[in-house]
Amino acid sequence: MRYIPALPLAALILATPATAQDAPDPARLKATVEKLVGFGTRHTLSTPDKPGRGIDAARGWAGAELTRIADACDGCITVANIARTFVGPRAPNGVNVVDVLGFQQGEEPTRVVIVAAHIDSRVSNEMNATSDAPGANDNGSGTALVLEAARLLSKQKFKATIVYAVLSGEEQGLWGGQLLAETAQQKKWTVSAMLNNDIVGNSLGQGGVRVADRVRVFSEGVRASEDLAAQIARRASGGEDDGPSRALAKAVDGVAATLPAGLDVFVVRRPDRFGRGGDHEPFLKLGFPAIRFTSAVENWDAQHQDLRTDKGVRYGDTPDRMDFDYLAKVTAINVATIRRLASAPAAPATVALSGALSRDTSVKWAAVPGAASYRVRWRRSDAQNWTNAVDVTKPDTVLKDVPVDDNFIGVSALSANGDESLVTFGEREKR
Repeated sequence: MRYIPALPLAALILATPATAQDAPDPARLKATVEKLVGFGTRHTLSTPDKPGRGIDAARGWAGAELTRIADACDGCITVANIARTFVGPRAPNGVNVVDVLGFQQGEEPTRVVIVAAHIDSRVSNEMNATSDAPGANDNGSGTALVLEAARLLSKQKFKATIVYAVLSGEEQGLWGGQLLAETAQQKKWTVSAMLNNDIVGNSLGQGGVRVADRVRVFSEGVRASEDLAAQIARRASGGEDDGPSRALAKAVDGVAATLPAGLDVFVVRRPDRFGRGGDHEPFLKLGFPAIRFTSAVENWDAQHQDLRTDKGVRYGDTPDRMDFDYLAKVTAINVATIRRLASAPAAPATVALSGALSRDTSVKWAAVPGAASYRVRWRRSDAQNWTNAVDVTKPDTVLKDVPVDDNFIGVSALSANGDESLVTFGEREKR
């Protein structure tokens, strides 16, 4: 049993070097965004008025780009579409929602790490499917990130399968996210993480406020999928800040801290921006760990706006309002996080604690397939981040002089190379 003394979280994370010299290319990201803008509108209800215009043309191009990346890695990525007709207030006559997916199969075909973004765009009127809707930042930025992640990560092999997801129907009802989440459930995928990237390419916000040194990551604490009894149990264990999605956000924060000249991760402790939502939410409803990346500041003059100038104010979501060096840094955080989680084993399903009326705490969990060892973490119950850890080879241990009353405890699984899964929060052992 190897004890790891109290250190900053970043010092406890072992990065996978392999292609560390590769970095996201701001010029490539810019070219992708400009190509997407060139389709005129990518509204989910749009039809091809002419060749090269509309959502179908944009999705076809994204699929071709994933195929081109697959050809460069000798077919390591399989490209496929999933589709379903959705009907709702923003599509009263129904619309065929298509998600373009690239599967980079790992050693575990049904355990997946998903990086996603929606490709559809809109203007002021959510039903206007004909006017130009450039959607450069919302969400050409996220789509460019997904394609760039595929280019970089396709150079490696991983334990988990990586899914590169280009979603549709977000602006009409989060339908692309719903379609993919329900597909994951139906196919019985083990989702280690879902990273949703939406509006991730600007550093200049409303009123000229510039924030270029951090990115927001939104996550839920208590799982939306938990019934009342499970919520009560989590509250009793003190795990409101340690659900799987919050654990994912904390892991992203730690990964980002290891990157040179990167961005600070602002871990926002709510599922999304106040009163708003995104394509990760359907995953949360089904119990999967999912988070949203969004720029530190937003420019609402450049979101969901008709292209126009009114009283000296320019409106519209165009590439010139973006910061592609910033987008490259957000992409780097995604790539490093995926690299770590796809290289690691799955997280322990549950962690059981016992030790009431004792100075020692017993920690038990089910063995994780492919895990070489485990990291038992703990922190005082008035702290947010893990401060202490010990590595063990068997799926149980006793923490001496670590009273469960005063400490929170969790367990992650480690690969032989030290790649670490998410931390599963410990709860009271059921008897």
